[in-house]
Amino acid sequence: MDPSYKARKEAFVSNLAGSNIADINAVSFVASASVLLWSALQSRLSFFTPSSPAALLTDFILNVLAILFATTAYSSAPILLNIFLVTPAVLLYLTQPLQRSQQKAKPPRKAAGKDDNPQDQAESLPVHPFLTTYRAAMMVVTCVAILAVDFRVFPRRFAKVENWGTSLMDLGVGSFVFSAGVVSARAVLKGRASRSKKTPFIGRLMNSVRHSVPLLVLGLIRLWSVKGLDYAEHVTEYGVHWNFFFTLGFLPPFVEIFDSLTALIPSYEALAVIISVIYQVALESTELKSYILISPRGSDLLSKNREGIFSFLGYLAIFLAGRGVGTRIIPRGTSASKTPQQARKSVLVSLALQVMFWSTMFFFNSSYAFGYGANILVSRRLANMPYVLWVASFNSAQILLFCLAETLFFPSVHRSTSKDGEEERNAFATSRILHAFNRGGLAIFLVANLLTGAVNLSIPTLDVSTPQAMGILIAYAAILTGLALVMDKYNLKLRL
Repeated sequence: MDPSYKARKEAFVSNLAGSNIADINAVSFVASASVLLWSALQSRLSFFTPSSPAALLTDFILNVLAILFATTAYSSAPILLNIFLVTPAVLLYLTQPLQRSQQKAKPPRKAAGKDDNPQDQAESLPVHPFLTTYRAAMMVVTCVAILAVDFRVFPRRFAKVENWGTSLMDLGVGSFVFSAGVVSARAVLKGRASRSKKTPFIGRLMNSVRHSVPLLVLGLIRLWSVKGLDYAEHVTEYGVHWNFFFTLGFLPPFVEIFDSLTALIPSYEALAVIISVIYQVALESTELKSYILISPRGSDLLSKNREGIFSFLGYLAIFLAGRGVGTRIIPRGTSASKTPQQARKSVLVSLALQVMFWSTMFFFNSSYAFGYGANILVSRRLANMPYVLWVASFNSAQILLFCLAETLFFPSVHRSTSKDGEEERNAFATSRILHAFNRGGLAIFLVANLLTGAVNLSIPTLDVSTPQAMGILIAYAAILTGLALVMDKYNLKLRL
């Protein structure tokens, strides 16, 4: 890469101040509004069943392009875009009846216990369309942003901040980790329900290390490619050698260590808060904060990669917070005394309480809060306590919104108490494109990174016009969507 252009690229993503949380929420809500309109079209008109080219194109426009335009062309008017999406959804909900007769709820199954067979235990952990939608929407936003940020059409306020502040991309990194924590809860719940002897801690730790190796290898490959191709990089983001794949790779063994502490502290949320508090106290009461932010880089690996190494503590807390949410909302929740409607109400109440808890903690941690707050600035670079609380609050709210949409438009999904017909119900209530993005998440993320590198090495992204940039980004989004659909059709999945 030409040295002068490389310097321009690095300056383009450096020393940024971000945006305010209200602006970020307005842009992020486009994903929820798009799903709301998709749900209205599907539940009232069966628009996406059976699948057709027109239906697939509409799905792509709503769940992929709407997010792309919210972060680019409509970035100055996200509220207007939300109005365009929500208004027809509300009109359809109020004026059109359901196109499919709702299935009658079957008698609740007994709660899982020692005498339940494996089939009973499997049925107690259903697949939730709202979680599929949440994870896929997060993946779409992430994939769109990692390339769009290199074009001028992507506002600088959405790019990662230098030291202090909030931005859309800062939120995206934490949300990726939080969503991984949510889905990891399924394995925890299966382990709790299993009658087989629990694997010893050392065995579980070694197994987690095996899961880490492929991600660490990907981190090494990215490091080699960035250094070998002289690719523009933002060193203060993670450090000289560290990257996000290393953060993801080191999570499994550390999560396993802290998971063993649940015997003493039976709450993942409490563990997340404890880690955040200890880390924040260390930042404020020692020289750690100045060491990470302003100390000259020494020759040792710790000094060269201090941002990535120390921020790992924050991401560990975010993962555990996500796992805590997952353990509360994934189980079916029905029993001899609790109907499916009551179980879904419990999920909604649980999510609402999560939102209130994390939001209140964030308010008191990041502001003066009427004289009672700590007024600590958010820092993604440090992954400090306000950052952890912000990510947990935002993602809990996003899951709540998707759960509400599913509850309103597809009540037959949560009214069921068994796996009989579950696949058909879930398929009807889930966007085909979002389902594909969720299934092929890691592979799509890898391809998105490769395409981002290829575009940046072949095109001077800083110098292209807005129409050209939008054309490239739309083509990029279409390629990723096509890959996701092909992988889903042929049941291809990257397993680590």
